[in-house]
Amino acid sequence: MAKPEFILTGFSDEAANQKTIDQQFSVFAALGLKYLSLRFIDAGNGVKNVMNLSDEEIATVKAKLDEYGLRVSSIGSPIGKVKLLDVDDGTSNKFFPFDEYLENQVQRACQLANVFDSKLIRGFSFYHPAGQQPEEHIDLVVKQLQAIAERSDESGLTFGLEVEANLVGQNGEILQQIHQAVNSDALVLIFDGGNLVTQGYSDVQILEQYKKMKDGLGWIHIKDFRVPAGMEFTGHVDEESLKHFVPVENGDSGHLEILRDLKEFLPALAEKMKKRGVPGVFADMEPHLKGGGQFGGFSGPDGMGVALRSFRSMCAKAGIETPLRNFDDIKASRGF
Repeated sequence: MAKPEFILTGFSDEAANQKTIDQQFSVFAALGLKYLSLRFIDAGNGVKNVMNLSDEEIATVKAKLDEYGLRVSSIGSPIGKVKLLDVDDGTSNKFFPFDEYLENQVQRACQLANVFDSKLIRGFSFYHPAGQQPEEHIDLVVKQLQAIAERSDESGLTFGLEVEANLVGQNGEILQQIHQAVNSDALVLIFDGGNLVTQGYSDVQILEQYKKMKDGLGWIHIKDFRVPAGMEFTGHVDEESLKHFVPVENGDSGHLEILRDLKEFLPALAEKMKKRGVPGVFADMEPHLKGGGQFGGFSGPDGMGVALRSFRSMCAKAGIETPLRNFDDIKASRGF
């Protein structure tokens, strides 16, 4: 019987020093990846978020994807990384009236996913006012995410909700509540161990948070963090100051135990995602080895390679396959 496997992908902008299209795609092709998540890219007119690409730039990206033999696993959108309420809470986060946001930004993300032949959109669970408890705002978040899930479903897409600090869905327990309340096959959860370590969760606690997300899981992000001595956790996470991201073999998330649990779950999860038109379960490299921030991170071509090898090594220990391109893929591209 074949071993359970991840389909490897990653945020290609993390691998490119200047984020140019050829830098991004050549690194991913050389590393043996067949998929990538689009976030920031220079397609000829400067670095832009994928949401802001012109029709000409979109055509360029599509042509380059074909040239390098790559496909888009997800649109790495910032959907949901905005204020839930129009409240001055001392942060620089922006607020948009939700109806306007749904028709403009959410619809744009759906359009892009279909243009790039991807079935997935990465997104978030909105910023509640700083200083307030996220649990106070679950009902409104559920209402807005139900609308986003419905719009995604109408477009044949699935919206993935990433666990991340400072948002309403900042841990597995809250995301479990949100997922159950939204109650839509078009909304899944994205586990990210590094985003939990930075909030002060221990490896044992992260395993429990992962288990709470498990029923709603769609795919995972691969990021880890090593807590430096003396680091204090105060509730709000200053994302711009985080400098201790590391490969999974060096981090505090406890990825090995999570992967061992996922090994048994992967076949069922792969079937669930295939019903949504997704080829399987993606493991999305977002390692931040040279720095992270609120809307992105950077690893460089060397850092992405180090992070990928570390993750594949840990998957091997857990009994999970992580196939890369091989000569058969090259022969197929040449028409053999």
